Amino acid sequence: MRAVFLDRDGVINRYPGDFQYVKSWKEFRFLPRVKSPLRKLTRAGFKIFVISNQAGVSKGIYSKKELRLITRNMLKNLGSGISISRVYYCIHRKEENCDCRKPMTGLVDNALSGLKKRGIKVDLSESFFVGDTIRDVETGKRAGLKTILVFSGKEKPANAKKWEHLPDFTAAGLKEAADIILKN
Repeated sequence: MRAVFLDRDGVINRYPGDFQYVKSWKEFRFLPRVKSPLRKLTRAGFKIFVISNQAGVSKGIYSKKELRLITRNMLKNLGSGISISRVYYCIHRKEENCDCRKPMTGLVDNALSGLKKRGIKVDLSESFFVGDTIRDVETGKRAGLKTILVFSGKEKPANAKKWEHLPDFTAAGLKEAADIILKN
């Protein structure tokens, strides 16, 4: 079984800006051309997971209830033919040093463990982490996944000389990332 792990903000929906959060469904905006690639990945048999840091909850900026509402609406509005296996969030602040906050691999580990309990083994060498930050790339590398850095969110190609972790691939957005995944 192959899997794709996606960051949320900057990959699926518009990046809210540095130190900003998507605090409500009203603020959530799908990026252009994300539904079709998700449909293609679903049809190709990939298990798709969303893996996202959402420290705004522990900072009191928005509630767990609001995060659940955003997630429910996101999944509902993706439309037919798209299967997101599960959405995992880390709601902790950086200083809490939890194992689920990216770049730690706790959320990826939880997803893999859930599949293993159902008798599904994921081939990590054929699986990908797609994100819009170098932290996402580091998470994917630590988890043993191929990584794709998309430029539809926080990170920009002009910063490449400063990257501590190099992605396996780069892409303009999720559409191009899905094309890379399906070719590899």
